Amino acid sequence: MKKIFIYGHKIKDEVEFSYVQTLLQSLSDHNAEVYIYGPLLKLVKKISNNAYNLKSLDTYKSIAEINPDITITLGGDGTILRVINLLKGLPIPILGINLGRLGFLASVEKRIIAKAINQIFKGEYTITERAILRLNCNIPLFGDYPYALNDFTLNKRDTSSMITIHTYVDDILLNSYWADGIIISTPTGSTGYSLSCGGPIIFPNSQNFVITPVAPHNLNVRPIVIPDIKKISLKVEGRTDSFMCTLDSRYETVTSEHHIDIIKGEFNIKFIQLKGHHFMKTLSEKLHWGIDKRN
Repeated sequence: MKKIFIYGHKIKDEVEFSYVQTLLQSLSDHNAEVYIYGPLLKLVKKISNNAYNLKSLDTYKSIAEINPDITITLGGDGTILRVINLLKGLPIPILGINLGRLGFLASVEKRIIAKAINQIFKGEYTITERAILRLNCNIPLFGDYPYALNDFTLNKRDTSSMITIHTYVDDILLNSYWADGIIISTPTGSTGYSLSCGGPIIFPNSQNFVITPVAPHNLNVRPIVIPDIKKISLKVEGRTDSFMCTLDSRYETVTSEHHIDIIKGEFNIKFIQLKGHHFMKTLSEKLHWGIDKRN
């Protein structure tokens, strides 16, 4: 019997709840032992009287004790980033069901939920691993989980003037960026914020970091791809006393006293890739490549 942990944080409407019901019914048909994130379970019980014998999991400790075989997320890529922060490195493979519009990580469309669950129980999938980055700082940031699957960013706050970010690779100066900010992205994060700022798309297993400036002052500054065995160090200065940094969906305030290092994380995040699904297919579908928009 497979143990399944379902994670989500909201149900927008009855249409969205119908997809949740499809998932729960499919898992029930396969006699799965189902656990569900506490806040989501409350929403499910509020809408439906059929609880499908669900059990609640709320904390890292409780999840580690149960040790589910698979985590299924309901939402988009942001939901996956949240559950990764909850799992804190537990080697539980993740299957993302996309209830939104665009998702590179949550690649399973809601219309094929029942088919996806059948594939899971038939073993028609592989486990892929995604590299993460780790933040080290002379002043501790982001508590006991200073990791990101997508990216680390360092930005000016509000409408203040541009900042200067001195950037070193293995302690050798690469560039001093005069810009609104900078993005250090993993291959997974290359299709996110970095892409919207002109960064390249990187295949998930490329073993690289992408350094992408945000609105740089100098037009000759471009994104750069470096091996992920390198250490990236950042020092920031500007006219204001504080700046904003993010680690995936979390944020902290930093000052020029913070000396930040970015290195490759010591573990990977596991994802379930269903048979017939692959990165190139996801790219072409999400970005509408190969479709003639003139007609």
